[in-house]
Amino acid sequence: MSEERDLQEAVARFVRAFGLHQPDRTPCGQPVPVSEAHALGELARDGALRQSELTQRLRLEKSSTSRLVTQLINRGWAERTPAPDDGRGVLVRLTPQGAEAAERLAEARGRRFAAVMNRVPEGERADVLRALTILTEAMDET
Repeated sequence: MSEERDLQEAVARFVRAFGLHQPDRTPCGQPVPVSEAHALGELARDGALRQSELTQRLRLEKSSTSRLVTQLINRGWAERTPAPDDGRGVLVRLTPQGAEAAERLAEARGRRFAAVMNRVPEGERADVLRALTILTEAMDET
C-alpha cells in the first residue's frame, strides 16, 4: 500500500474516532455544529473580530462565514457591530450568552483532550504533538 493511501486511511480513522464527521455535534460531545464551536472559540479568544478575519481563521469562504455568523446571531450568541475605525467594516462579538456557550465548550473540550492525552503513553506525547504540527504545516503548504 502506498504512503498516500496509508495517510488517507489514517486520517479517515482519526476523523471518525474523534467524531469530526458528525456535523451537528462537537468531538467533545456538545450539541453544537463544529463550525459554530470553532467560531465561538475564535471570538472568545479575541473578544471581537472583523468578519473577514474570522473567515481567514476558520478557512471558510466569505459566504459560509456570513451564514455561520447569522446562525450564531439567531442563537443569541453573537452580534454584528460597525467597526469603529472603518465605516464599511463589521465586527462580530459574542453576547453574554455566547460567552457562556464558549466557556461550556472550552471546558468540555479541555476534558476531552485531557482524557485523550492521558491515554497516549507519556513518552510518546511530544511525538504525537510534533506529528500533528508537521501534518498541519504540510496541509497549509498545499
